[in-house]
Amino acid sequence: MSSGRSLLDTLHEALAAHPIGPLCVAYSGGPDSTALLHALASMPQARARGLRAIHVDHVLHPESARWAAHCRAFSATLGLTCDIHAAQVDRHGGMGLEAAARHARYSLFARHLHVGERLLLGHHQDDQVETILLKLLRGAGPEGLGGMRAERALGGGTLWRPLLALPRQALGDYVRAHALPSIHDPSNDDTRLARNHLRNDVLPLLKTHWPHATASITHSASLCRAASDALAQNWLGELDSLRDEATNSLAAGAWLALAPALRDPLLSHWLHTQGLPAPTTAQRRQIERQCAAREGQLPLIRWPGAELYVWKNRLWAMAPRRHTTWPEGLSWQGEPLTLPDGGRLTLEPAAARLPAPLRVSTRSGGERIRPAGDRHTRDLRSLFQTGAVPPWQRDACPLLYEGDELIAVADRWLSARAQELFSACGGRPRWHPT
Repeated sequence: MSSGRSLLDTLHEALAAHPIGPLCVAYSGGPDSTALLHALASMPQARARGLRAIHVDHVLHPESARWAAHCRAFSATLGLTCDIHAAQVDRHGGMGLEAAARHARYSLFARHLHVGERLLLGHHQDDQVETILLKLLRGAGPEGLGGMRAERALGGGTLWRPLLALPRQALGDYVRAHALPSIHDPSNDDTRLARNHLRNDVLPLLKTHWPHATASITHSASLCRAASDALAQNWLGELDSLRDEATNSLAAGAWLALAPALRDPLLSHWLHTQGLPAPTTAQRRQIERQCAAREGQLPLIRWPGAELYVWKNRLWAMAPRRHTTWPEGLSWQGEPLTLPDGGRLTLEPAAARLPAPLRVSTRSGGERIRPAGDRHTRDLRSLFQTGAVPPWQRDACPLLYEGDELIAVADRWLSARAQELFSACGGRPRWHPT
């Protein structure tokens, strides 16, 4: 049986097993995605499901615009549309260029995938082996050593890797047999990058000693995947009891009391559901040590793409916060207002309006307010502590001024004057933190 036929057979079986949902190919223009797109375009059952392509231009290479044009033109020769989206890769986020590009790419996929659509990727068996070895070298557990999943939710649809059992050669043979034009990204030759070093230097040497290494590694991965899925039945149940639905925080002590085989994947899953990357083994151990922090301390564990706080005996995770400068003269009369840090200030009900604008600012230190019904004027620091305002939200909390007088701290503390103003307009302020 030819390699080209093997690719078509694999896709016929995959489509028959998953007959529902429109199809979209993540098309980079490289040999693997070219073979996948061309093979699917030759299948009436794929075209009947609204087959299309999507290409992400990372804007990292001088030829990237030409590559995007190639992808659109080649798709057109197949009678298919190819949507091009330019990515904004965060070069300074600390996660490395490869990881940042991947994050930007998948964010675009999630945003532009149609509801119920399947996004097909050309990842194959050799890609899987590389992924497993990289995970092994980074100290991963059963979930990581299980390799890439064939399917997972993405945006409103599903990410799908139907070729994980097919070797790279099968796709290369298909491209050559059909004389398909494809793009060669020179970054794939840079063996300073870990995956390229494995692909070009390590794996060929490994296979000279262990010719069946690929089959053995993928078999071990399937066993790890089965073990991981079995463990998930236990830690998913624990997650329901540890997580507070209102705040999406985890009970630190109860999490720490779990066995490591449950504790580690639970943490990773909780982070991934928030769009955050998982920590390294060293960072996990640091989180565990900080779970015993004394009252009044605020441990913060950072890694590229995430921040995790231990506060009030709970774990709180979020994307890294950026310093923002609040403009002078920011005012608000009740209309929805986007704050400099991305939070929002609104008035409920939405139709309500104040008789005159209030000045909006953030704290600089030393602010005081006398909350309605309180006999004493309070400083903000004490109010934030007693009012359980998370420390990472305090600098972003909007303060409302009438002239030079502080009359409201977001929707948390209102002076008698603020109550009078809001009661008169029939509204109530509402702060929506990021």
